[in-house]
Amino acid sequence: MQNMLTIISNALCRITGRNVGAQTVSELLIDLSEYVNLTSPAAPALAQTQRQPPKPPPGARVVASRSYADFTPQVTFDIKKCDLHRLEEGPSVKAEVTREQGLQYYRTMQTIRRMELKADQLYKQKIIRGFCHLYDGQEACAVGIEAAINQTDHLITAYRAHGFTFTRGVPIKNILCELTGRKGGVAKGKGGSMHMYAPCFYGGNGIVGAQIPLGAGIALACQYKGTKELCVTLYGDGAANQGQLFETFNMAALWKLPCIFICENNQYGMGTSVERAAACTDYYKRGDFIPGLRVDGMDVLCVREAVKFAADYCRSGKGPIVMELQCYRYHGHSMSDPGVSYRTREEIQEVRSKSDPISLLKERLLSNNMVSAEELKEIDVEIRKEVEDAAQFAIADPEPPLEDLCSYIFSDKEPLEVRGVHPWAKLKSLS
Repeated sequence: MQNMLTIISNALCRITGRNVGAQTVSELLIDLSEYVNLTSPAAPALAQTQRQPPKPPPGARVVASRSYADFTPQVTFDIKKCDLHRLEEGPSVKAEVTREQGLQYYRTMQTIRRMELKADQLYKQKIIRGFCHLYDGQEACAVGIEAAINQTDHLITAYRAHGFTFTRGVPIKNILCELTGRKGGVAKGKGGSMHMYAPCFYGGNGIVGAQIPLGAGIALACQYKGTKELCVTLYGDGAANQGQLFETFNMAALWKLPCIFICENNQYGMGTSVERAAACTDYYKRGDFIPGLRVDGMDVLCVREAVKFAADYCRSGKGPIVMELQCYRYHGHSMSDPGVSYRTREEIQEVRSKSDPISLLKERLLSNNMVSAEELKEIDVEIRKEVEDAAQFAIADPEPPLEDLCSYIFSDKEPLEVRGVHPWAKLKSLS
């Protein structure tokens, strides 16, 4: 398959005169679609326009490329209204976005998408082993949340954690090293897909729903210290029926903890649709006595405005709030799930074509003259190279040595001995 991709990519490169270098079938299809758009008989005028820039009027100064002044610096967009529970007013239905913010959101979402596609490829090559839950399709959730809170605020999530690990500041190469079990991984190659951490980021938790009471505990620490910080506690629709969720809701409401509980409802808990799993699918109302919001989780601006509203609510001392982000995952539950036995390929394609979070933002930026298509293409090429370089680094990085097996149990202890599988086996633990 890889040889065939290389042959087709090289052929397309010779035809178009551009560097293609597709690494996956998805990337090849993107490059092919762009070539077809430029050469199809239905759009000869468009192709000619893209190949031949318009002639300047007599006496005009020829400019090699568009300058910053050519673009719209800021636009206010209309966004979808949130559904409310126990709230008289909700988030704004308008979102102001600067050109710099738009480019930042686009770059971050595209980086997460490319990183997850590379993880898919490495898994199929058996370079990544074990559990691996991909986040592509849900990028607007992570990017929108991060755009609305501070880096000093706290965040904890379930096992679909690669996107949040990146937005919390971990470089791509350290994420891919962790996925491949290498020494340069963010958890030294010992955690894998589900156990990645960063400052103010508490994982990556492998047990369904177990992070919810932990998130309330983090919020309690914020309240106790009086820091005006908050904790974003994320879980999936598959965890939304667990008893520990409702116990946590009760404690958080009693103590008015600064906690935003966010249900990322991607429509399926493993292979079971939400309609088959829950008698009530209004997850934003599950807090009962806690106010709630239901948000379009495929729109990064909707997510941003909703989380801003929720953060202000929590910081004001009113207590917790529950949010439901309606989103969709393109891959199966994990890499062992093909994702098409309980839903159709046509369903997935329809979401991709109508609601893709990256395409939605891209269309907004282009249609409002905030960026150029060439600028976004350059960003895509940069991201593709960055992810590919990170993947090569991860593949070449060594695995952690056996003597590191018990290291890092404690963060600030003197070296100590740890018993192995029997009393005579002594291992050393370094902090």
